Amino acid sequence: MSLVLDPAAQDLLFREARTANTFSDEPVTEEQVQAIYDLVKYGPTAFNQSPLRVVLVRSAEARERLVPLMSEGNQAKTATAPLVAILAADNEFHEELPQLFPAFPQAKDAFFSERPAREQAASLNAALQAGYFIVGVRAAGLAAGPMTGFDAAGVQKEFLDGDHTPLMIINIGKPGENAWYPRSPRLSFDEAITTV
Repeated sequence: MSLVLDPAAQDLLFREARTANTFSDEPVTEEQVQAIYDLVKYGPTAFNQSPLRVVLVRSAEARERLVPLMSEGNQAKTATAPLVAILAADNEFHEELPQLFPAFPQAKDAFFSERPAREQAASLNAALQAGYFIVGVRAAGLAAGPMTGFDAAGVQKEFLDGDHTPLMIINIGKPGENAWYPRSPRLSFDEAITTV
């Protein structure tokens, strides 16, 4: 193999990692989530803009507001997961750029002065960060159940604001009984990769 990463870590992060559909009742601690974020915040984004924002749904009251906004097939697992995270793109991420780029303060206006350009940049780069977040959850020895089946307008109204666009919702925890569906096939190298 020409990969530097230890094979056990490769398995943990990719080969044996699966999207969990049931979870045990073991809690996910604030320390675990902080460790996940402190690891994945280093994943690259354009201009290091880091537009991902995460809302952790922990309280019973918040869970009661969220579950009805999930697609029918996602409601039960969202109701019982130890932790649920709403991942959103901050369309006003450019307001943070001066502190991220103190030597280049004009980046805020030079590249992102128009809202449509900011929304496009926020969506793409926050989605990239969402992928890092899932790998970070796996690196913590937890399972992630990412979902896009939800009422986006409802989630935005209940948990976010007009400057934040929900991208996905992730159930997080230790897998429970019958957590896995059969693994779906993936494209082979020759089917996915072209050299020019």
